[in-house]
Amino acid sequence: MSRRCPCGRRTFESCCGPLLAGAQRAETAEDLMRSRYTAYVEGAVDYLLETTSATTRGSIDRQQLAAYCRGLRGMSLRIVDTVAGGAADDTGVVEFEASLKSEGRRFVQRERSRFVREDGRWVYVDGDVQG
Repeated sequence: MSRRCPCGRRTFESCCGPLLAGAQRAETAEDLMRSRYTAYVEGAVDYLLETTSATTRGSIDRQQLAAYCRGLRGMSLRIVDTVAGGAADDTGVVEFEASLKSEGRRFVQRERSRFVREDGRWVYVDGDVQG
């Protein structure tokens, strides 16, 4: 039986699953953002590292990231806004609200994330967490 993708669009197998498995690449910045949300929820640390810009990837502590993911539960994801980030663009911005649970506490992360293409592939650069 197919399960719903954590990002909320379709089934995991027809949505973010192929991206996390490396069988497909994100076509848009929003697709990448959704797949990264799913990767956090699924604990796909390698995918998170691979889809982070080379300029910031080296500053990420893999063990710390893995521990964070293990304690995280995804509740819902809502896309608030997108600027560019389409199949023909080289940059994009995606603003989202992620409802999450960590250590038994529910919280909402609202972020305006920046994405670029590196070697033809969408990657996450950084984001501004919204108050």
